Amino acid sequence: MLKSIQLDQTLPKDQYKAAMETLIPRLSFLQREIKAAGIPVTIVFEGIDMAGKGVLINELISAMDPRGYQVISTEKETENELRHPFLWRFWNHLPAKSRIHVFDRSWYRKVMQDPFEKTISKKDLEMAYDEIVSFERLLTDDGMILIKFFLMISEKEQKKRLNNLTDRRETMWRVRSEELEHNKHYNRYLNICQDMLVHTESSFAPWTVVEATDRRFAALKIMTRVAAVLEDALETAKNRVPSSPNALCDSSILDTSILGGLDLTKGLTREEYDTRMKKVQKRLKNLHNQIYDKQIPVVLVFEGQDAAGKGGAIKRLTKKLDPRGYHVVPTSSPNAVEREYHYLWRFWTKMPKDGHIAIFDRSWYGRVMVERIEGFCSEEEWKRAFREINEMEETIAAHGTVILKFWLQIDKDEQEKRFKERMENPDKQWKITDEDWRNREKWDQYRVAVDEMLMKTSTSYAPWIVIEANNKLYSRVKILETIADAIETAVRNR
Repeated sequence: MLKSIQLDQTLPKDQYKAAMETLIPRLSFLQREIKAAGIPVTIVFEGIDMAGKGVLINELISAMDPRGYQVISTEKETENELRHPFLWRFWNHLPAKSRIHVFDRSWYRKVMQDPFEKTISKKDLEMAYDEIVSFERLLTDDGMILIKFFLMISEKEQKKRLNNLTDRRETMWRVRSEELEHNKHYNRYLNICQDMLVHTESSFAPWTVVEATDRRFAALKIMTRVAAVLEDALETAKNRVPSSPNALCDSSILDTSILGGLDLTKGLTREEYDTRMKKVQKRLKNLHNQIYDKQIPVVLVFEGQDAAGKGGAIKRLTKKLDPRGYHVVPTSSPNAVEREYHYLWRFWTKMPKDGHIAIFDRSWYGRVMVERIEGFCSEEEWKRAFREINEMEETIAAHGTVILKFWLQIDKDEQEKRFKERMENPDKQWKITDEDWRNREKWDQYRVAVDEMLMKTSTSYAPWIVIEANNKLYSRVKILETIADAIETAVRNR
């Protein structure tokens, strides 16, 4: 495909100037409309080195208000970025609603430069393609406009531009060794780019190949494409049919009930608890040092009914751990800033770097529980979330992260007992709210949602562990021992 493109297309200066007289105010207007509509926009520039990405980005943004956009230049990963899944750094640079972010190179560096340097296996390359496609689908499903440009020039033109820079002392610093290597092995790099385009072309995030030999021709094509996509998105938003009313899954369609088969009478004596708790906390302390030494990240998710004992379990878990090596993420309703992004954004940005532990006290599963039941998202959105969550967890697990998810289950009588105990204890009254009591009225609805969540999101790489939590002593020990066993296995296999 790339080799057959006609690269010598040009545009006369007078035609370019005439087109820009209408195109620039059109883009300026569209930027204001996008802001008013609250739509985030991401524009990606990739392509052959020396194709003029910087110049063409400058042409594009010259038509826009600088207060509404940001240009992100993607270089080789920093040490900190290498200690996270490769998409982590791009989640940290996504635009909020109403804003435009322009990427001068992006997440595609991994599937272009790494294969060229032969630092990625075929299996990992295929996985990276899948992660990228899932990432882009997730963003566009949520309403983001994603525009991707691949800038193309010939080997001869690339060599000419490299020579123009290296021949002058004041510009030779701009040429990187990898760019010289790409020109030296032009056809091999072009084939890698061709494979990338084939694997990541999609209806929701299509590529636009730009013939970039002539700056004016390339600039006009890019700006015309951006204007057309923005206009289509605004028209679609204007004509969008409101989401259908939220609907809860009827329990009769479920093949089985995970929660229904639990034996909540399981318990421990105080003596058994003290012995096993002391032993497992010592194990976890030693294992914490080992995961740091082997640079293994760990993600622990705690979900469950109100008053099921999540906080108590987390407190016992962290008691003997080095506080510099973990962080607890308490999750409540998204704040004003968090609501400006995809619902997974606030969790992606909290993922642990290699060798550290992230403990989520409630998590992204709110999308398929409280947001589903309370009507904070549409039926389409929470149904889509099952796939999105599984794909996110698969991406994190592929990086080498140990992921364990705990659902703490208590029965309705035990919850009422704990609520009353909190209300009668001045030191614990802050733990109980009117919302907790209101949630009890929807106990059966939550039961259906949780059962569906457990069945659709428990995977080999991120399993759910259901904890019989009527007896706090039993549940705390089971949780900590499960974590210790999983980390020991990861350490042994690393």
